Amino acid sequence: MSKRIYRTNIWPLLAVVVFACLALISREGSAELCAPDDLKANVCLDQPARKIVALSPGATELLYSAGAGDQVVAVVEYSDYPPAAQKLPSVGSNTRIDMEALLALDPDLVVTWVTGNPPAQVELLQDLGLTTFAIEPRTFEGVSSAIERLSTLAGTEPLGFAEAGRFRAGMTELSEQYRNAGPVSVFYQVWEQPLMTINNDHLIGKVIQLCGGVNVFGAMPNLVPRISAEAVLKADPGAILAGSVDGDSNDQLEHWKRYPGLDAVAGNNLFYVPSALISRPTPRLLEAARLVCEKLDIARDHD
Repeated sequence: MSKRIYRTNIWPLLAVVVFACLALISREGSAELCAPDDLKANVCLDQPARKIVALSPGATELLYSAGAGDQVVAVVEYSDYPPAAQKLPSVGSNTRIDMEALLALDPDLVVTWVTGNPPAQVELLQDLGLTTFAIEPRTFEGVSSAIERLSTLAGTEPLGFAEAGRFRAGMTELSEQYRNAGPVSVFYQVWEQPLMTINNDHLIGKVIQLCGGVNVFGAMPNLVPRISAEAVLKADPGAILAGSVDGDSNDQLEHWKRYPGLDAVAGNNLFYVPSALISRPTPRLLEAARLVCEKLDIARDHD
């Protein structure tokens, strides 16, 4: 296979930096900073957030991407990227928040996860007077937008808008590159027992489509539906993908080799991508998308 070289036009990135700087200048004389969250609430602060708590690993990554890493004072379990986040104190997990530890920090902004944090605990934070900002990007543009909105509340717009522009330009370039790629039917395995996958509304499903893949369970109504092995055999995908810690085989796809008639098995198209890249709605999704596209190119070559 020929090696692909990815080029990014610098001018769109410079444009967003200039735009962000002008936004900062135009805002002089007005102390209020406002941005809509992913629940459509307009969240406003009197001044840039200086003590931010992130209640999901994805929120942690997005805050650092927005240039607000120095303002993050606490995270939750599994917030392992960037490495600096591992040194921050934890306030529990995304499903079980240590309210006492969080309140002791007296944050001026708490970034929540729409479907990952217990609604009752988020409501309690709001009742106690804390400002919350809910995020859950469901599209590539949603990732860029989340970075921009977080940078607005953190007062780091030049950095945040530049990173959002870099991600946006990279995904657009990759989309153009694979616009006319030959289709490859794909099954993405989220979990082995019980067997789970994703539909086309999930960000992973959108990555598969961007690369010219056809998600065999894309039309299912749930974001992460449970399925049966029989359903996979009936769909007979040309490639099977799964996430793993380092992107290498960890045996979770080995059971499919019991079905040598399966197209993906016959073509030796059982692939892994790093789960931390593919499973979080952050700018590292661009790296994941490039890897998925490369895997599907391999499947095309095996056809």
